[in-house]
Amino acid sequence: MSFFSIQSLTVSYGGIRAVRGLNISLDKGETVALIGANGAGKTSTLNALLGLISHGGTINLGGDELGSLAVHERVSLGLSLVPEGRGVFGRLTVEENLLMGSYLGTDKKQELKDLGEVFDLFPRLRERRHQTGGTLSGGEQQMLAIGRALMGRPKVLLLDEPSMGLAPLMVEKIFEVIREISKSGVTTLLVEQNARLALESSQRAYVMESGEITMNDESQVLIRSPKIRTSYLGED
Repeated sequence: MSFFSIQSLTVSYGGIRAVRGLNISLDKGETVALIGANGAGKTSTLNALLGLISHGGTINLGGDELGSLAVHERVSLGLSLVPEGRGVFGRLTVEENLLMGSYLGTDKKQELKDLGEVFDLFPRLRERRHQTGGTLSGGEQQMLAIGRALMGRPKVLLLDEPSMGLAPLMVEKIFEVIREISKSGVTTLLVEQNARLALESSQRAYVMESGEITMNDESQVLIRSPKIRTSYLGED
């Protein structure tokens, strides 16, 4: 059985089915991308996995069934989301934002160790640790959102559009860190509009169209697929 598995996931908004019987699996330590056009249902999928919206189907993490659990219970079992738009607390300092990520009761010694590891991963956050989150650039806020999620010591990290609205150099930096996180053994589900970046940063990928998975394979296979090259990579 896969370390993190999603079976027959459904999400509806009124009479509209945004996610239709989704099946996805991730092995421990694997980075898997979920790509698709706007409106395909990718963000709805991530929000359902964390329990932010109602859903059907089963979600299993390391042998624990999450489907009936509240958000905080899913987080305590090791699921963490970096949301689209980052969700940084603008009036809190960088350090206070990060410490919000360890609210589940990590002891102080471990908390300081985790904080040091995040600062090692993002030296810019160490430099700005006393600045408020609202004064950071978009890229710095993205670093902060990822760092805050890592403070919870997640078993599975859900990333929603980490490159959105960022300058190319900052996108490159963020994805360097995502690859480092993957190397450290954190299982990662990456939702990303930039299909090339997503495929280059993952071992496997799923393609989502109109709420359904239409393709899945190793990322290096998909990146050579004529359909993917035409539809998602902008190549003829």
